[in-house]
Amino acid sequence: MTETGRRRPRRAWIARLGPRGEVDMDRAASPRAIVEDAVARVGAGPVRWAIELNAVVVRRIVGEVPALGGGPAAVEMLRRGNEATTLRALFTLLEGPAATLPTDEAILEGIREFVHRAVPLERVLHGVRVGHAATTEAFLRACTELVDPEVAVDEVTAISRELFSYVDELSDTMIRAYLVEHEVWSTSAAAARADIVRSLLSDPATTDAGEASRTLGYNLRRTHEAVVVWSDSPDGGSTLQATANEVLRARGATTTLAIPVASGRLWAWGTVPPDGTRGTGSWEAVTEALSRHKTQAAFGTPGDGVAGFRRSHREAERGERVERLRREAGRVPRHATAYADIATIALLATDLDAAGDFVRRELGGLAARNAPMEALRTTLYHYIDAERGLVDVARRLHVARGTVSYRVKRAQEVLGHDLDGRRFALHTALALAEELGDAVLLPRDVER
Repeated sequence: MTETGRRRPRRAWIARLGPRGEVDMDRAASPRAIVEDAVARVGAGPVRWAIELNAVVVRRIVGEVPALGGGPAAVEMLRRGNEATTLRALFTLLEGPAATLPTDEAILEGIREFVHRAVPLERVLHGVRVGHAATTEAFLRACTELVDPEVAVDEVTAISRELFSYVDELSDTMIRAYLVEHEVWSTSAAAARADIVRSLLSDPATTDAGEASRTLGYNLRRTHEAVVVWSDSPDGGSTLQATANEVLRARGATTTLAIPVASGRLWAWGTVPPDGTRGTGSWEAVTEALSRHKTQAAFGTPGDGVAGFRRSHREAERGERVERLRREAGRVPRHATAYADIATIALLATDLDAAGDFVRRELGGLAARNAPMEALRTTLYHYIDAERGLVDVARRLHVARGTVSYRVKRAQEVLGHDLDGRRFALHTALALAEELGDAVLLPRDVER
């Protein structure tokens, strides 16, 4: 903490807080100016501690209240807001409640996001409670480590009381902000459109297709191709909508409908020719547009009427899920994912626990998570896929034919059987491992 004539801090031990691992200030979710101000007030160590803690707390919040996630950009917005509350908690404990700044804009931005995504207030407050519990636990643990044991009990009691008061006041502010935003949003045209689309997706029997078409300005009785577009940036809403329109036009759509559903995530549909023909655009044009806008998209297959509108959307969301799992597995991201190309993997991965059990059982020692086994799995997958064509596999993997032959032989030794007995099951397990990596190679309750 800088010595600029300010009064002595109430809790000198807070200045000794520090992260358990290496934490770069660039990992902060908050803008640089806010981070620099926090460092000036409490010191670099405590700020790094708060950044590290924030990552842990956000994972816990999203794990217990998944509705508060919704994609990388939405999680980043949550991370930004929660980091602001953690830094404000540091200021409160160090300098007293009077030193706490007004509610940060990042927190209010998150509240607006939840309203627009129709996340119920009780879910938001559940997330606040989860975050409060995790943050308080971290503060109390640090206190017992850094404070003289003779005064630790009194200090722990005081911290618990002050953090409870702080979160209670913060919750009141968030409730008021939520209700005000909800009142404004609920009367907007955007909210009406989003409500109609959600009704169509959840229970179409309750919605008149003709009336919905007129309100949406989009003919639901035609043939539709759905797309989910997403970005890592929480600030690219207009870019996502422009991108969705561009890629759907490239797919032959004559009219489009776009519904923002979360920061960095958007649902869209385009009316396409019923006979499966397309306009002048191509998948190359789609990929180029997505690459240019630094976005990704997953497409459903075309479907007719409201039923097709819903089915194509479900397929697009499954495609998005597969791509997110691939990303977690460290696979090279694909800008455009067509459901028709990944339908088998999407269906097999519907129950990841069962898929993982199947993969580990079929592959045995070949499921080990190390570079040699990964090379054997990849080679064997392509070998079976190419109908045992050594030359074809060598060309695909850019290795010598002898290398392919050796790896296939070694893979069979690890498996303990030849390739004929369970060829289909083996190829399926290898395909899942190749696409989804740790999502199926590790049990779901193991930390990744």
